[in-house]
Order: sequence, then C-alpha cells, then structure tokens
Amino acid sequence: MSPAFRAMDVEPRAKGILLEPFVHQVGGHSCVLRFNETTLCKPLVPREHQFYETLPAEMRKFTPQYKVVLMFVRFADEFGASGNRETKEQGVVSVCFEEDEDRNLCLIAYPLKGDHGTVDSVDNSDCEPKSKVLRWTNKKHHVLETEKTPKDWVRQHRKEEKMKSHKLEEEFEWLKKSEVLYYSVEKKGNVSSQLKHYNPWSMKCHQQQLQRMKENVKHRNQYKFILLENLTSRYEVPCVLDLKMGTRQHGDDASEEKAANQIRKCQQSTSAVIGVRVCGMQVYQAGSGQLMFMNKYHGRKLSVQGFKEALFQFFHNGRYLRRELLGPVLKKLAELKAVLERQESYRFYSSSLLVIYDGKERPEVALDSDAEDLEDLSEESADESAGAYAYKPVGTSSVDVRMIDFAHTTCRLYGEDSVVHEGQDAGYIFGLQSLIDIVTEISEESGE
Repeated sequence: MSPAFRAMDVEPRAKGILLEPFVHQVGGHSCVLRFNETTLCKPLVPREHQFYETLPAEMRKFTPQYKVVLMFVRFADEFGASGNRETKEQGVVSVCFEEDEDRNLCLIAYPLKGDHGTVDSVDNSDCEPKSKVLRWTNKKHHVLETEKTPKDWVRQHRKEEKMKSHKLEEEFEWLKKSEVLYYSVEKKGNVSSQLKHYNPWSMKCHQQQLQRMKENVKHRNQYKFILLENLTSRYEVPCVLDLKMGTRQHGDDASEEKAANQIRKCQQSTSAVIGVRVCGMQVYQAGSGQLMFMNKYHGRKLSVQGFKEALFQFFHNGRYLRRELLGPVLKKLAELKAVLERQESYRFYSSSLLVIYDGKERPEVALDSDAEDLEDLSEESADESAGAYAYKPVGTSSVDVRMIDFAHTTCRLYGEDSVVHEGQDAGYIFGLQSLIDIVTEISEESGE
C-alpha cells in the first residue's frame, strides 16, 4: 500500500455506503460508481489492483490516487470500557446489491471483513442489520432471496427481468446510433447538477453493471471494488476527454478472437495511424449553453483530420477556443512522455488517457465596461451579456492529464506473466507524441 496516498475515514465499520452512478464517465465498459465526493469505485481486476499497489513513484502524479480507508472496529476491554479501534488500511470495499420495495436495485459498499481469500468468500455477517442501511439511505431495503421466494413471484420476476434486459439491448443500440448528442441546459441554473440527467454513457454502464450482478445473484452477491480518486471533484462543470492510447489494445492473455477483434478496431481507426483515438467526450459549451457528448463508436470512425477537429471541439466553449488550456496540456503531456520513456518493460495495453478541465468560466476583463462595474456582476447577468465580456478563468488555468484503466497492463515485476517485454511501451509513447503534435498544431493555427 503506497503511504503517500491520503486516507479516508469510514465509520462505523458496519454502515453501508449507497453507491451512485458516476455522471462524468464518458468511456470504457466497466461501471464506475461514486463512493463520495472525492472518491470513486470500480470492479476490482487483479491486474489493475496490482498496478496501483506497485505503481512507480514518478507515475503517481499521472494516475488517480489509490484511496485508503481507515476502518474502525468497536471493542470492549476487560474492564468494560468500549470504543472504536483503528484497523488495517484498505483500498478495497465489498459491494453487494439490494432491492427496494419497488424492485429497484441499489448498490451498497461495505468494508471488507479482511483482505484475504477470494471474492466469493467475502463475508459481511458481522455487519449491523440491514436496517442500519435503511436508516442511512432513508430507503427500505431487503436482500434478494430468489430461492426463498414463492414460485409465482419468481415466474413474474423472471418475466419482468427478461423485458428489462430486452429494453437495455434496445437502448444500447440507440446509444450506438446516437454517437454525438447535444443537450441545451439552463445557464442560469446549476449546470453541474443538470449533468446527471444527460450523460447517456454513464447511465448505460451503470444499468449494465446492475443487470450483470442481478443475473448472477444465485451464485454470488458480493464483489470487490477498488477505491480511486475522483479526478473531476475539483471542477464545477467537468469537461472530460477519454483517449484510448497505443497502437495495440489487446493484452497478452487475450483469446485469439479477442485479439483479432482489438486488432481490427485499431486498424479501422486512428489507433493504427497515430497511436490514439477518441473513446469518449463530454464538453460544456458555455457560449451556446449546450452539453455535447461523443461516444467511442463515433471516435472509431474519425480520420486523423477528424480526430484533430474533435480535439479542437473539446477545447472550444461554443464561442471561442480556450487557448489558455493548450499550454498546460502540452506541458503535462511532455512530462508524462518523459516519465514513460524511463519505464522499463511496462506495456499499458487498452489503457486510456483523461484530459479534464472546468467548463465553468468567470468574467475577468470587460471589453466595454469599467473594472469597478464588474465587481457586482452576477453570473446571471454575465451569461446574458456574454458578447460584451471576455471570459477567462480566474488565476491559473487548471487542466488535468491522467492515465486510467490498467486491467491489461503488464510488467516484468509482476512475475507470473508468460510474456515479458523489453524496453519502453513504444505504441503508447507514439500516441503521446502524436497528441502533442496535434495540440501544438491547434495552438499555432489559433494564434497562440
């Protein structure tokens, strides 16, 4: 466990945490859930878990923090005194699902009883009664007990589940066809709170995760999830770009069918040409008051020129290019490239790179008003007078660049891999250089 990472306190031990969809997920197929304001959780994949626990120190600033939870156990000593005792640090929780009285599924996170054994052996029998979860979430929950349910209810339940599954498939097909979506939002309202109603990819991943867990309920209802930093938590209206990096996406353990499928996707996209492709995008265009979402299916179809136009669109607020973001992005990309060039034997197959900035801007300089007049300028009047003001972020522009998704990462340090690679991850580094070149072109062409 890396000691540099900040710890979170979760108390008491037995209380469950109601997990919510992470509304800023724009790519990937693994469901990401909101644990709290600054923390996310996702299904534990042994290889990704191993990566975070053995992460090279110089790479930490370019990946989400692997969060640590300090657990507290209630105790009573021989003299009758009682209290809470801090226990072992963990970056993993046990997630199970429960069904409310309307048969809606809720995912609940509990501390692990211990970090030994397999996923299936995780036991929450020492937790407080489920009524504790009820009071915490203000909802009535009960654990699914399929085998103990009357046969007629089971029959009806299966029928409903089949209909839900069919509906999910229809929605997924619609999502694939609707590759780029625009939504108008109320600029005078809280834009951030409106995002949760629009992001189609986030909701789709959440629904699919629930469906997978429910279909497997007779065999298991407890899963390990790892806790990671919520990279969007410090932004009011996060604009997120998910880029699939590298010229190769399949891991060394991929089946022939899986490898062939991934190779085909790379050959038919910009991955093969420039080592990077768009996997998802969420942009708030303050000028037009629109949210734009682009999914991976559209990203695969882009030409190199189309990829460049997508990047331009990502840094454009609907009225002008956010040129002040380009310099910091280029600096961080160059720093990351230098770090990866020093990593021996690592291969980051199917890994993504996130670029994040805040779409919410504040008026800083008036083009036709005195500075004193701006002091009392409300956000509402600023939106209404958008054409009269130059919008720039107050202080230094904040933009983040982070690597994510390491389920297929390999390195000779892992020991058990059948294939051991030598040298740098040339495909990933090639993609980074292509990205640097394209952002530089955008910067130069825009007069930066």
